[in-house]
Amino acid sequence: MLQAADFPALLDLAAQGQGVGEILLQFLYDPHDLLHWRALEGLGHLAGAQPEQVRKLISRLLWLLNEDSGSFGWGAAAALGEIGRHRLAVVKEIIPMFCGLLEEEFSRAPMLWGIGRLAEVSPDRLNEVLPMIVIFLTSPEAQVRALAAWALGKAGYAAVAGDLQALLSDERPVAIYDRGELRQLTVAQVAREALASLKGRETRKFN
Repeated sequence: MLQAADFPALLDLAAQGQGVGEILLQFLYDPHDLLHWRALEGLGHLAGAQPEQVRKLISRLLWLLNEDSGSFGWGAAAALGEIGRHRLAVVKEIIPMFCGLLEEEFSRAPMLWGIGRLAEVSPDRLNEVLPMIVIFLTSPEAQVRALAAWALGKAGYAAVAGDLQALLSDERPVAIYDRGELRQLTVAQVAREALASLKGRETRKFN
């Protein structure tokens, strides 16, 4: 189902009480695998359809992000944003924690992705978080620079247009899961798409 991105079938299975949410968590350990990202998206769809199933997983995700858990969080931070995209009520009380997860190197990149996913539909819920992302546009890590640009573009955060312009010559390769695919891009391409997104929002505002 994940290979085919067949989320309706996944939800049908979840309705049968098959522990789908727990199974999806098992796919969150390899961000280089397309199934990692499809599982994240699956968790979001599950939250939209059966929020109580996912609500029970939130404490597990937060535990994975705790250094005492012995893991490195892997996709847990990204999952929080994806779940919020589909069912904001499940995560709205813990959105202030996103700032702390951005400060931690191990959870920064997945948290930026999760914020971008949530920001695309609920940017107004991230007023505290978005300004903090701006500093990551100059990160020494290409993946972090790209994800920061991507997230701010999704949020329509117009204040960073100049900062995004500065990335248009950055040809470092990155990979970002977007529009259902794990896309191979450069930082410059991501910045260009983010700028186009900002311009598109401005056009819609005045039309």
